[in-house]
Amino acid sequence: MDEARQPLSRKVPIPSSKINPYRMVIIIRLMVLGFFFHYRVMHPVPDAFALWLISVICEIWFAMSWILDQFPKWLPIERETYLDRLTLRFDKEGQSSLLAPVDFFVSTVDPLKEPPLVTANTVLSILAVDYPVDKISCYVSDDGAAMLTFEALSETSEFAKKWVPFCKKYSIEPRAPEWYFLQKIDYLKDKVAPNFVRERRAMKREYEEFKVRINALVAKAQKVPEEGWTMQDGTPWPGNNVRDHPGMIQVFLGQSGGHDIEGNELPRLVRVSAVLTNAPYLLNLDCDHYINNSKAIKEAMCFMMDPLIGKKVCYVQFPQRFDGIDRHDRYANRNVVFFDINMKGLDGIQGPIYVGTGCVFRRQALYGYDAPKQKSLHRGPANCWPKWCICCCCFGDRKSKKKTMKPKAEKKKRSFFKRAENQSPAYTLGEIEEGAPVAENEKAGIVNQEKLEKKFGQSSVFVASTLLENGGTLKSASPASLLKEAIHVISCGYEDKTDWGKEIGWIYGSVTEDILTGLRCIAMVLRWALGSVEIFFSNHCPLWYGYGGGLKCLERFSYINSIVYPFTSIPLLAYCTLPAICLLTGKFITPELTNVASLWFMALFICIFATGILEMRWSGVGIDDWWRNEQFWVIGGVSSHLFALFQGLLKVIAGIDTSFTVTSKGGDDEEFSELYTFKWTTLLIPPTSLLLLNSLGW
Repeated sequence: MDEARQPLSRKVPIPSSKINPYRMVIIIRLMVLGFFFHYRVMHPVPDAFALWLISVICEIWFAMSWILDQFPKWLPIERETYLDRLTLRFDKEGQSSLLAPVDFFVSTVDPLKEPPLVTANTVLSILAVDYPVDKISCYVSDDGAAMLTFEALSETSEFAKKWVPFCKKYSIEPRAPEWYFLQKIDYLKDKVAPNFVRERRAMKREYEEFKVRINALVAKAQKVPEEGWTMQDGTPWPGNNVRDHPGMIQVFLGQSGGHDIEGNELPRLVRVSAVLTNAPYLLNLDCDHYINNSKAIKEAMCFMMDPLIGKKVCYVQFPQRFDGIDRHDRYANRNVVFFDINMKGLDGIQGPIYVGTGCVFRRQALYGYDAPKQKSLHRGPANCWPKWCICCCCFGDRKSKKKTMKPKAEKKKRSFFKRAENQSPAYTLGEIEEGAPVAENEKAGIVNQEKLEKKFGQSSVFVASTLLENGGTLKSASPASLLKEAIHVISCGYEDKTDWGKEIGWIYGSVTEDILTGLRCIAMVLRWALGSVEIFFSNHCPLWYGYGGGLKCLERFSYINSIVYPFTSIPLLAYCTLPAICLLTGKFITPELTNVASLWFMALFICIFATGILEMRWSGVGIDDWWRNEQFWVIGGVSSHLFALFQGLLKVIAGIDTSFTVTSKGGDDEEFSELYTFKWTTLLIPPTSLLLLNSLGW
């Protein structure tokens, strides 16, 4: 094959010796379920009819939930990348790199809940990635406009001048200093440079001094002056009002990125915005994530820049790995089953679900443009969500990133990428002359300016930038005009009466976010479940959204399962209550079993166990992780999912927007905010009551 046409990645199917027995057991289990329900429905229990009816309804719901969850795992795959081919084709030593630029987007809102040191480690891991420095720009979006974040980033940019060259000189992994220095491994392995030990000790000391400076800033921020913060020139800090502040842009490492202590160029570090660099790809991270594999971006480019499939790849989702969790992971915080089983199954069908962070997007896909046509340039429907190819970057033992164990503050801009049906851009990508402003393009007369402004807002520079398939800034725009336009675009009112948050970019209004640590993991599950309930009642519910757009049946099963699972809390709660009621009343949900009926019950239990065992076999997931996931499915189902369903119904039906917090405080201004605030301890009432009730029954 021609070297220029060689693929940069490949699918690795699960060996047939592992996956075929798994599929056979699934089919057998379906058949057994049919006979099982035939027996259950045809043999009611007259003296306990209500209990029998409830149990049958619950069992039918569980069976449907199992089908929705199981069949998307029918075609699991793994992926391999060819970094050597990528380097040979786009990044030859001694030549200008042809790798595509990437914008990193790190979001934070409250530095007192999201510690600045955690955000700093995330930023440092980005600035030190193994990627051409002139192709990287890191944007930190601080919705709270906190002076603490500003000062912490200023300190981070100075420390980066020492940390980045150290990482690249000695191939340090991971490149987040907190987690690098905490590793309990032989850090001298494969290190041959005679100065390494001395420089490592010096760098550790530098980092400890950096931590002290950050801690001092945090301590200072605890005591806010009555008149608010002021800047060095005596003017008030524009972000004193967290809820209403002007858009601000601060460039810490500027147009050329600044330079480290060895004189090498550093990546750009900017506090907010997008029109400044407009890279064709962007990676979004929560502030408590860091890049655990310095080559992760090159791994993603093996998909995005692949000569065979690259133009059709919408996004590459990296799996998450977690630090700071107890050894037994008693609350299933690692989500191993989800990432190593469910996501690999989806990747074999049409692509994984976007999980909100750790994802490399093609910017044009995020803007809602359709994938480029291979032959014709005619305009087509722009329902590009199902038409784009989506990849899950699962590299076996390679870990793309890890998540720190710090509490998360609620953010507004979180959901998954969606696109409205039957809305086409003024041009398909192939019709736009690269690098030319809209006003200078010969087809400018065809462009429906009002339609573009309705989508993207009242910024001609930004609208023009969305039409550039390969990214970059407009040739006719000066740095000053770009900066002015960027300030306009980040203003709070810019998105009003546009499609932002509805059909373009991330969907707003969902509270699906992460809160981890100990029992507060239940809070995290509630937040996810509440987001699913909100989506169920929205226009984007996969039960009725996106038909005719190319979404495959099994992929739709998975999306449906991802939004209906909170409703399982009601039958699960009822089913968990039935044993105690039966024991206390002496009435049972099944009649006396015949020999044939016993065989069907035994066959069903055997199939359930066999499915789990074979699933662990092909996925490589350990029995501890698998069992913890099963346990927490029950715990979360009768606690977080139940409350999420209650909250969602209140919001949709009654218009009551309840809130959730892991602290004891309520709203700042609302007198009765405590009435609509759930504490994490409240979530434990249903599972604790079930435990006591069943103990009483025994």
